[in-house]
This record gives sequence, structure tokens and C-alpha cells, in this order.
Amino acid sequence: MSTPFPFTAVVGQDDLRLALLLNAVSPAVGGVLVRGEKGTAKSTAVRALSALMPEVDVVPGCRFSCDPHSPDPGCPDGPHEPGAGVARPARMVELPVGASEDRLVGALDIERALAEGVKAFEPGLLADAHRGILYVDEVNLLHDHLVDLLLDAAAMGASYVEREGVSVRHASRFLLVGTMNPEEGELRPQLLDRFGLTVEVSASREPDQRVEVVRRRLAHDDDPAGFAARWADEEAAVRARIAAARELLPSVRLGDGALRQIAATCAAFEVDGMRADIVMARTATALAAWAGRTDVLAEDVRQAALLALPHRRRRNPFDAPGLDEDKLDETLEEFGGQDGDGGGDDDPDPGPDGPGGPGGQPEPDDAPLGDGDAAARPEAGEGGEPRPSGAGEQSPVRAAEPFRTKVLSVPGLGEGVAGRRSRARTEHGRTTGARRPRGALTKLHLAATVQAAAPHQRARGRSGRGLVVRRDDLRQATREGREGNLVLFVVDASGSMAARQRMGAVKGAVLSLLLDAYQRRDKVGLVTFRGAAADVALPPTSSVDAAAARLESLPTGGRTPLAAGLLRAHAVLRVERLRDPARRALVVVVTDGRATGGPEPVALAGRAARLFAAEGVASVVVDCESGPVRLGLAGRLADELGGTAVTLDELRADAIAGLVRDVQGTRRAA
Repeated sequence: MSTPFPFTAVVGQDDLRLALLLNAVSPAVGGVLVRGEKGTAKSTAVRALSALMPEVDVVPGCRFSCDPHSPDPGCPDGPHEPGAGVARPARMVELPVGASEDRLVGALDIERALAEGVKAFEPGLLADAHRGILYVDEVNLLHDHLVDLLLDAAAMGASYVEREGVSVRHASRFLLVGTMNPEEGELRPQLLDRFGLTVEVSASREPDQRVEVVRRRLAHDDDPAGFAARWADEEAAVRARIAAARELLPSVRLGDGALRQIAATCAAFEVDGMRADIVMARTATALAAWAGRTDVLAEDVRQAALLALPHRRRRNPFDAPGLDEDKLDETLEEFGGQDGDGGGDDDPDPGPDGPGGPGGQPEPDDAPLGDGDAAARPEAGEGGEPRPSGAGEQSPVRAAEPFRTKVLSVPGLGEGVAGRRSRARTEHGRTTGARRPRGALTKLHLAATVQAAAPHQRARGRSGRGLVVRRDDLRQATREGREGNLVLFVVDASGSMAARQRMGAVKGAVLSLLLDAYQRRDKVGLVTFRGAAADVALPPTSSVDAAAARLESLPTGGRTPLAAGLLRAHAVLRVERLRDPARRALVVVVTDGRATGGPEPVALAGRAARLFAAEGVASVVVDCESGPVRLGLAGRLADELGGTAVTLDELRADAIAGLVRDVQGTRRAA
């Protein structure tokens, strides 16, 4: 077994360490979501936390970690009589992003359940994590059906496994810790709200601190055991402090003054629901216990707000998480000083000193793309020399307000990842038929199984009421649901699109489609063309807010190399098919249809468009042509693509109702 990196040896990241320690003191806080760029010790710190967690007493031999002093009366391994237990370290269970449903919740032996009436149950990760830590790395990439199961378990404190009327229930209360890189996409709001605290982490820009990070990492890799031994005293001190804070926690007093500050803060920042108030109260109490106090002070409330509210203020995926600290201080001052425990905010430095580090404040993250922002900036900065384009370049235009759109779907039946856009064969959805299982049975089709077993009952010597079922009789249910697609935007940024009002409307339309893609769990990509060439502004990703940032900074001007844009998009799709072959694509071309520059630009664009038609790629052309004279070039391009054209006005929700039928009808006619 490898020796983990010591928690106290992590350099910097004070907010991250404090948030994890507060959950160790009070698991009722509700877990931590760690957001940040790659290589910032997110996973290292989380894995190191398990070594600091106090041991738990469990019933000997119980696979579900029942508390011997209060055993679960419905435990599948029970019933257990209250009594002495055995102590073991708290577990940290990792949930892989690609885990199956059975791996998460456990699996029933359907064959034995039908033939013998025996509930043979193999526990899953939710059982292993009971009374411990459930860690999900890259939690934002977790499949929707696993997210639903996590939400159910987190809400009820129990996991239910049901298969064709056979059910098993067991307790599942755990500390949920997730890490994610925002560039790879955001979390569903329901799961986001289940994390009690959130912290933003980034790599230090201080050379001395970066040197120390490298020095400690190399020392650990060279001699893990020796490195851990050098930090053993610090680890023991933090472990003892956690234990002391847990003992003190029931004695901490949360007075009316602090409660008023908590309620006023949540109301001032317009957070949804009441979970934020409860989490803030528990966090402020844990902060006081960690500091060795029995009274909650204003500084505890302030730090609790900085940890519990930023991720609850997001209204859409394009909002950067954060908190206006001036507004926070004004609210605390206005409602402080009551009941003798809400004031004293003269010193805003929150959090205790000691091994957990100061509380600090989350660093503002107004640019969620981090260092990658450079790729999103215009090719020539303000005052710089623009790329030769044959016409003047205009500065980026702000997008118009996004609007609600209806679905654009890919025709046919796919087999891609779960999502909410196009029809597909999935593990979840309505049952459409049955087949022999190709591996482990996951969704039993009971009627088909009985039908397969019935003719053989006499030959198998059936004598009682039970049905004699063999493995060859089992049938897997085939289901139809929805899949997520790759929505590849190909945006014309040439001079013909450069009128500021017009380009603002175009960007607003694309932004609306990006918001729709977020809600439907799609991957998105962005190709732009202007001047003499086309650029991949954003390779296919699950981060729609990254696409929105690239779109916002998009400059306009120059000629219209339509063929180059289509060819670049075709190359992107070819590479993406190798990476993600099951995910079908929808190409959205945003242009007025004009093509200029080079020899025979219109003919070249037509040949490039026919490549998509030949491969059966679903496509939509958003016609941006305006003015009293319409050339209809976008419609001709849609015909070449084998897709359909829609104007900006028709893109709105009420007008777009028939667009899906048009896309599908065009594909069938082709």
C-alpha cells in the first residue's frame, strides 16, 4: 500500500485545508467541492484527509459499517444486538467517473432471487463509504444517472436497490468530497447544492512557494515513508486537534445575534432555499470549535459565508462563482452587535491559526479560464497589429441577452453517453424490448425472462410453485432514453457580419444555444473563420462557460473564408470520432452564407459542405442575412450540407418548434 502525502505537508491552499478540516470536525457541514485548475494539489489534499479522521466503531463482520451502539434495524447483515464493536480507520472510498450503477449502489443476484427467493446482495461503494468519505475526482464529469443516485443517498441517508420487486435498503451517510476543473464543465445545480462548502484553488505565483512545492513533492516521491515520518508530529497534532474540536462541538453556542447575521447574509445574496442558512450555521459552529471557543463570533459567520455561499449564487453556467466581500461586510455590520455574540468584526481576519492554516478568503475568480484565457483573446490585442485580413478589424462586440430555445436534435437512434438531446439506446428510459445480456445483467426484463424459462419447466423437474430459472433464460431490458451530443458551432466572424447590432444578435443566439447545450449535457466546440483562415477557438469540451468566454472575446473583420471554416470543422469532427466514437455530432453553422477570398470561394464552400452530407452529419445553418435584399445564400449552404436553414428570428423558442421536424425531414429526403 502506498504512503499518502501528509496533509500538513501541503504547501499553501489554506482555504482548501480549512474546509476539509471543518468537515472532519463536523461531518454535518455537508462536504466540500474543490474547484480549480489541474495540478493544484486538490486530490492530494483530499486523499491525505483520511489519515486524520478519527477511528469509527463498527459491528464485527457487518459489511455496512453499522454503529454497535446504535445499529441500523434494517441492515441486510442484521439484525445486530447493541454491544461492543471493533475500531477501524474511517474509510475514504473513491467513486470512478466511469463506474456502473451496480458498482455504486450494489447488485442483487437476480437469478437466485427468482429461483430461490434469496436476497443475495453484493454491497457497492455507497455501503463502503458509510460513516466515512466518498471522494469523486472530476465530479463534474459524472454521468447523470450516477448523480441521481448520489442525490438520493445524500438526501435520505440510505441507499435503495430495487430490481423487479426485489429490494434491499441500507444506511449510507458519508462525507461527500468532489474535485473538478471548471474548464471541463459545470455541475448540475442539484448536486452543486449538496456540497456544503466550496473552495477555489489555484497555483501560487510566488516563486519561493512554488520551489517549496517541488521540493516536498520530490522528497516524498524519493522516500514516501521517510517523508511521512518527518511530518508525523504535525499530523498527530492536527489529529488531536480534530478530536478535541469534536468533543467541544456540542458545547458551542450559536446565539440569536449570529443566527440573524447568517439569515441576513443569505437573504442579502438571494440564495435559493434554506440549505445555505443551515450549512452556514453548522460551519460557523465548527469554526468556533476548531478555534477552541464555545461562542460563535462574527468572524466565524464571515468565514462561513465565504465557504458556503459562492457556489449557491450561480444563476446560470456563465456566472463565475464568487461573493462581494464589501457587501458581506456591510451586511454583517448592519446586523451585528446583537445578543453580545454577533459583533466584534473589527478584525475581519477569519479562521484560526495553527496546523489548519488561516481561514483566508477565496481568491476571486473573475476569469474562470485561468491561464487558458490567452487562447481566447483576439489575435491582436488592443493597440497591437492585427493579422492581415484584407479589411479592418473591429473590437469584440458584447452578446445580446440570451433567450430560451427549443431542442435541436440529431435524427435517428444513437448509443452515446446519457444526456437530454437526441433519442438513444440507454441504460435508463422507457423499455422497448429485450435481449440476451452481453455481460452482467443490469436491467431484468421479467416478462421476457419468464417467457424464455416457461417451456423448460417440465424438463427441469419443476415440482413446486417456484419457477426454475437458468442463466440462459435471463433477458436484459433494452431501453430508450436521451443522449448528449457534440454541438459544434462554426461561426462567421468576417466583415460581412461586423455590424455591431447584428453581431451582438448573432452572439446572443449562439449564447442561447450554448445555454441549451449545458442543460442537455452536451459537449460543445467552437470554430470561427474570418480573414484568410479558420481557427479552432475551442476544441470539443463539456465547459460551455469556456465557449461563452471565447465567444465574448471574438473580434470581427476581414474576408469570408467559408470553405476554410467548414473544412476545419470537418477535421475537428474526424478527430473527435476517434476520441469519442459513440457521441453523435450536430453542426451549427452561423453565417450569412457569403464566401469571399481565393479562387472560386463559393464552389469550394459547396464541396466542403458536401463532405458533411456524404457522412450523414446532422447540421443546421443559422441564417444571419439582413436587409431588404436577401440572396438566400445560407439556404443554399444548408442544402449542400443536407441540413436545414433557420433565421435568427426563427431561432427563438416559439418559432423553432418545427425546426427539429425540418432537420429530420431533410435528412430522410437526402
